[in-house]
Amino acid sequence: MSLPARIDELTRHSTAVLAESGSPSPAIDAAVLLCHVLEKPRSYLLTWPEKTLTESQLNRFAELLNRRQNGEPIAYILGQREFWSLPLQVSSATLIPRPDTESLVVVALEKAREITGPILDLGTGTGAIALALASELPDTCVTGVDLQPEACELAQRNAARLGISNVSFYQSNWFENINKGTKFALIVSNPPYIDADDPHLQCGDVRFEPLSALVAAEQGLADIRTIAVAAKQYLQPQGWLLFEHGYEQAESVRGLLQSLGYQSIHTEQDDSGNDRVTVGCFLP
Repeated sequence: MSLPARIDELTRHSTAVLAESGSPSPAIDAAVLLCHVLEKPRSYLLTWPEKTLTESQLNRFAELLNRRQNGEPIAYILGQREFWSLPLQVSSATLIPRPDTESLVVVALEKAREITGPILDLGTGTGAIALALASELPDTCVTGVDLQPEACELAQRNAARLGISNVSFYQSNWFENINKGTKFALIVSNPPYIDADDPHLQCGDVRFEPLSALVAAEQGLADIRTIAVAAKQYLQPQGWLLFEHGYEQAESVRGLLQSLGYQSIHTEQDDSGNDRVTVGCFLP
């Protein structure tokens, strides 16, 4: 079926198509894709509804619309996602930064006021958490590591594009390539925490995201456990370990940290009121 060329007609048509395909936000998706093709702000769609797309623009829009119909996340289609007001490049090699993860940044910034020193972000992906912290703490050295070299390269590009110089990224399987004896004031992580049998893995954007960044053994707690055990060797006295986790995992994560001797353990909620971030203090 050919697409209408007028902006208003194309917007209505593509919104209906995406609604039928199951998009949770069809009108927003249609507008975002159209603005991307036109290289115009959202206001342009409302101001010039009678304008028509060129044939090449219409063909490009049809290609993007088809990808979204098939469920591909908007962030992957556009190659960009905003996090902490920072426009980040994304790719299928990394998780898509999500608003819930900003809760981890908020808590980390609160803890950074209590103790000074370098910060480590484990499993950095796009670099979202590390870059957000580095942008707010320009006098602090922030390091981000990831198992995937492609993710580290992407994070480095994001830092360069944003002009954030107090952050560095390199490949490491958790602490494997971090120099022994290095001590951090904060260690933060949004590790894989979804159980392999979780039905949500078959829904929405996560169908297209790398499973290695989503799934962990032990009902999603294996990587959290691995990090929590090793982190004590890399934390300054009174340093903080902070995890993002699933909304039903808070009690388990608190129990794990308590069993390992962490102190002042508590859980913070995200903007939706779900338990999202659990922290513990290292007191040798």
